[in-house]
Amino acid sequence: RIKDGLVVADDRRAGTAARRAPPPPAPAAAESAAKIDLAILREYGASALRAIAANKGRSALSVLGILIGVAAVIAMLAVGAGARKAVEARLASLGSNLIMVLARPPRVSGVSGGGNYSRLTLDDAKAVGALPGVSNYYPEAEGKVSVVYGAKNAVTEMQGVTPNYEAVRNATPYFGRFFTKAEDRSQARVVLLGQSVVNTLFGRENPVGRTVEVNRTAFTVIGILPLRGANGGGRDQDDMIVVPINTAMKRVLGTPYLHEMAVECATPQSVQMVLESAQALLRRRHRLPAYKDDDFTLRNMAEMQAMLSDTTKTFGLLLAIVATISLIVGGVGIMNILLVSVNERTREIGLRKAVGASRNAVMSQFLIESLALASGGGVLGVLLGVCVSLALSRFAGWGAIIQPRSVLIAFGFSAGVGVVFGLWPARKAALLSPIEALRYE
Repeated sequence: RIKDGLVVADDRRAGTAARRAPPPPAPAAAESAAKIDLAILREYGASALRAIAANKGRSALSVLGILIGVAAVIAMLAVGAGARKAVEARLASLGSNLIMVLARPPRVSGVSGGGNYSRLTLDDAKAVGALPGVSNYYPEAEGKVSVVYGAKNAVTEMQGVTPNYEAVRNATPYFGRFFTKAEDRSQARVVLLGQSVVNTLFGRENPVGRTVEVNRTAFTVIGILPLRGANGGGRDQDDMIVVPINTAMKRVLGTPYLHEMAVECATPQSVQMVLESAQALLRRRHRLPAYKDDDFTLRNMAEMQAMLSDTTKTFGLLLAIVATISLIVGGVGIMNILLVSVNERTREIGLRKAVGASRNAVMSQFLIESLALASGGGVLGVLLGVCVSLALSRFAGWGAIIQPRSVLIAFGFSAGVGVVFGLWPARKAALLSPIEALRYE
């Protein structure tokens, strides 16, 4: 009996007694067999690595395909996760189960409805806030103002709101405090600044406790609003200031009318009921006959939030699909390289099989070779993907969040691609006939 070119046994067997099955191996023999199997596996791995090293250029090209695929998967998933995080932050700034009541008629086919703006008042806001299903609300008066500090000035948007604004819009100041109901009732001259206004007027100086002039009226800065970034239309939501609504309407703007109001519903199921109740109430308070359209606009922000969230998930899924396709392309490259390797090493395979190598031995060697190429490309791809994600976050300004789960998925998928696409070349090599292989070329 010959194995790997060596005579391992030379037994003469005659009669039925010699053909009896051998006794079961003793525990020591089983351990010896396990060691032999491990040694054989190590030998297969060494043969595969020697074959890879013998064709460095071709192996490098195979690894490059997997490397680019894994790096693309990690970078794309990081960008998608960063985008989702940014959207979640913006949705949190809007509040939950929110309905906006705007003091203008709805747009029909892209054209604003006829008539003047409705006259939303504080009494309208109180009436809507008392509807069943409403958990919180705030009215808002709005206008452009000039803010001056020392020799610096900025033209920004002023929002006059009630203290409920902090809870409804998740607007707890990250520095300083929000104003109180007592300050709103007394028309106190206090103001909270958005980050863009702080950057323009104060730079790195702490603005809390300083005095600024809003339309030539002195206000004390009591807090800095949380960061919000740009909205869907590209407007900077940090370019604003917030003051008590009574102060805005009576000291600065000089108007008894609101620009809009926000209504927070108790549950998602109550949003539609509140929408219908608010519409009927405002039509009744504004004395609108049945033949006239609404002179206000109701917006269901919960629907917009759900739509934006679904869009972001779809965007992240598309990025992952594109990156996965590039990883599959890298796997096809490995398969092509291994098929070429099988053709080139046909005589070697035939010689190995002629001296006793089994089909499993030949197949295992090529599978290990494919797995080594894919795993090496996966490790390098992980490093490149992390570097690309950090570069996108730092230099391009894109939000990128690297998740350990995405790294494990990308590496595991690359190893799986190596096994799957290495299976056909390995099987082709294992099924070669020794005689035909030795006759090759």
